[in-house]
Amino acid sequence: MRSLLVIIDGLGDDPIPEWKGLTPFDHAEHKNMDQLISLGICSNVSICENDFVPESLSCILRLLGVQQCDFPMNRAYLELLAHERDISEYEMVLRCNLVSVDENDTLISFNGQGLTPQDMAEAAAACNEFWQGIEFMHLSMYRNLLILDKDRRILDACDIQPPHESMGENINALLSELKEKSLLLKHFIEGTAKKLERFSRDGIRYMLYPWGPSERKALPAFAALHGLQGAAVCEAEIVRGIAKGLQLEAPKIKGATADIDTDIAAKTQATLELLKQNGFVLTHFNGADEAAHRYDYQGKDNFISAIDKEFLGPVLKTVKEPLRIVVCGDHVTSSVSGKHNKNAVPVIAAQVNSVKIPVEISNYQDILTFLMKASDKRG
Repeated sequence: MRSLLVIIDGLGDDPIPEWKGLTPFDHAEHKNMDQLISLGICSNVSICENDFVPESLSCILRLLGVQQCDFPMNRAYLELLAHERDISEYEMVLRCNLVSVDENDTLISFNGQGLTPQDMAEAAAACNEFWQGIEFMHLSMYRNLLILDKDRRILDACDIQPPHESMGENINALLSELKEKSLLLKHFIEGTAKKLERFSRDGIRYMLYPWGPSERKALPAFAALHGLQGAAVCEAEIVRGIAKGLQLEAPKIKGATADIDTDIAAKTQATLELLKQNGFVLTHFNGADEAAHRYDYQGKDNFISAIDKEFLGPVLKTVKEPLRIVVCGDHVTSSVSGKHNKNAVPVIAAQVNSVKIPVEISNYQDILTFLMKASDKRG
């Protein structure tokens, strides 16, 4: 029997006051998820529990059976792998967001809010010049990476707050320790700020915010962990990096994005094709997380409904062989605060095209047991 894990990134949420306390998942239309619930169970589980900060890297690795001792420090290294790049043991890589700041030096967005995608591409191009000792690498939209020689003062001792968890705080205070420990990064932050001055408008200016330093870290192969061949359908850099690190097949899919505008039909077709050849497939949708970070609870609601109709509907209609399915979030992304938290997320688990079986999901270990012990090791 084969298994399908569908992760809707940031599926969990806080109650929305305008919806009388319903979350976007509660409010969304999802008749195919309801069908799965009728065949199995819908539980609420915290994936990170109290073990680590709620974010996609650790939560998704946990859902895939990687032990916490094997987690990389931060996610920049895996995002680099997603773009077919690597670093040596003497280098490190940092994430680097394009952020917006108001007249009082308050961080008001972590994602270049106020700029169009074209503006953000132009902003990255303006910063992508020779910086002695730093390689600037633009990924997409507001996302960038910095590659530089390893500095243990930054890797081991520098507490850089994630920008998406720091809205409303003073940008100078947030970056002060990093700038004190690295004159190289101080020069970079201040130099790029000047280059971005031309994008300022209505009292808002833009900066680059380095954070999340990481170094080279090998992950165990998925086949070695579970004894079966697996594949992933994903576009978000961190998930593609996880797939590459675990040696999961992860084809590029035309039209797939890491937001609510992703081509769901294309991801559906890729999932169906990969299920023919693999005992396990992970399909990841990132748009719900992005919408919640923008406080767009209606957009998150609509995206959940679209996944149900345009992805789960065709999968349930097309797959005729017995299949175990889990649909879940990795962490809560609050449409109220725009931040992640460690609260429980919905977890739907069911076996289809076979005799109905009892399903018990009370923690993240149960999710892994349900998926991996059932999977067909052929292919």
